Amino acid sequence: MAESFYRYSTRIVMTAPTRFFVPLFSLSLMTLSVLADASSDRADLLGVYRQAVEHDAQLSAARHDYQAQRESVPQARAGLLPTLNAGSTVESVRLQRDEPGLTRSRSTAVFQASLNQPLFRADRWFQLEAAHASTAQAELELGAKEQGLVLTTAQAYFETLRALDLLAASKAEEVALKRQQQQAQARLENGASSITDVLDAQAAYDNAGANRKLAERKVEDAYEGLARLTRQDYSSIEGIAHQLPVELPAPNDANEWVSHAVRQNLALQASNYAVIAAEQTHRQRKAGYAPTVDAVASWRKGDNDSFGYSNPTDFGRDGYRGNVAQGSIGVELNIPLYSGGMTRSQVREATELLAQSEDEREDRRREVVQNTRNFYRAVNSDIEQVMARRQTIRSGQASVKANQVGRDLGSRNTADVLNAQRQLYSAVREYNNARYDYIIDTLKLKQAAGTLSPTDLTDLAMYLTKDYDADRDFLPPEERRAL
Repeated sequence: MAESFYRYSTRIVMTAPTRFFVPLFSLSLMTLSVLADASSDRADLLGVYRQAVEHDAQLSAARHDYQAQRESVPQARAGLLPTLNAGSTVESVRLQRDEPGLTRSRSTAVFQASLNQPLFRADRWFQLEAAHASTAQAELELGAKEQGLVLTTAQAYFETLRALDLLAASKAEEVALKRQQQQAQARLENGASSITDVLDAQAAYDNAGANRKLAERKVEDAYEGLARLTRQDYSSIEGIAHQLPVELPAPNDANEWVSHAVRQNLALQASNYAVIAAEQTHRQRKAGYAPTVDAVASWRKGDNDSFGYSNPTDFGRDGYRGNVAQGSIGVELNIPLYSGGMTRSQVREATELLAQSEDEREDRRREVVQNTRNFYRAVNSDIEQVMARRQTIRSGQASVKANQVGRDLGSRNTADVLNAQRQLYSAVREYNNARYDYIIDTLKLKQAAGTLSPTDLTDLAMYLTKDYDADRDFLPPEERRAL
């Protein structure tokens, strides 16, 4: 199990088709809901992610936007389906004549229904295709935001651990420098050192205290970031074990990562559909020059006057005053000739928007390629940093001991010991930074390649320790014992 996470986490895995992407996230969330326990105020990675999925406002807004965008398809399809209308008109008619004098009033009612079925509407067909493309784009953008939440959760979680380890290192450094200050004071009283050594030790101790206070604020800020993400307050957190394996990405070839990223990156796929939607919209606008053909049918029934028939008498007793029914069916051809320049302007607008979407897609492709290469290099650099910084800790511990012995023998002074102490704890901080950089950069590389999923958090969670204590665990066990 010790090797499984990073061999998996940095391996390119082909994703499912786009239309199944969002449900897969939901399925993963169901799994995490079983594994995670967010009932306590102690943060764990899966619990934080589950709370983030439930409460993140940006993801909720993205889901509503996707659901709204889906409605563009039935709206566009409606333009190709028949429309049926029914209604009635009730009116009062008053007729007044001078010669011979006559005034007559009557009420009329007309019931009517009409049916219209488009037969040839090229613009509406292209509008429907554009709606399909826009919906696919919205689905991919939602998937990209869900991927982004996985990364955001991991960043918030491990930045909190980073801040806790930084605080623990600062506190340990403060304690060590306080000891050096006390020893310098004792040596001064015994005549074995000068006041300069005491002042140097005091300055180093005061600086460590200031760094510790700054680190405390960063811890509070980090916990506040978790609360904003999850809408829940935490007072402690599960830490990552130092036994977490650090291995090269698989495959260890930047070009292969780039190749898969160009094919699988969700944001880049969304930009492809944006171009398709713009192309269909451009065709739709050009179809404004094309004729339209509709099948129409209508039926009306009402008073004969409402149909334009005149009674042969002056509303006499022999005039027909009953209802008349009228029905019609036919094909209607409409040829656009001139619309004030509207169609031509819309075509020019759609042409520019298409060019814009193509430029944005190219820019996104270049960004994906750049980010993939950068994160690939970052992961490899982080691996080297973790190994080098851990060795630096061991060297720093040996240097502190050697300088302390040298000071006792008179070949070193307090300033040398203080400098060795500061270098040691600087190496500790850099080591922990490299560890968390490696985890986050690995997830960023997978996001760029389009393979990041909640499963990666599950794999990481295997290396979390429930009894994590930053004051004790900010160092690897071997180095902690030596220190």
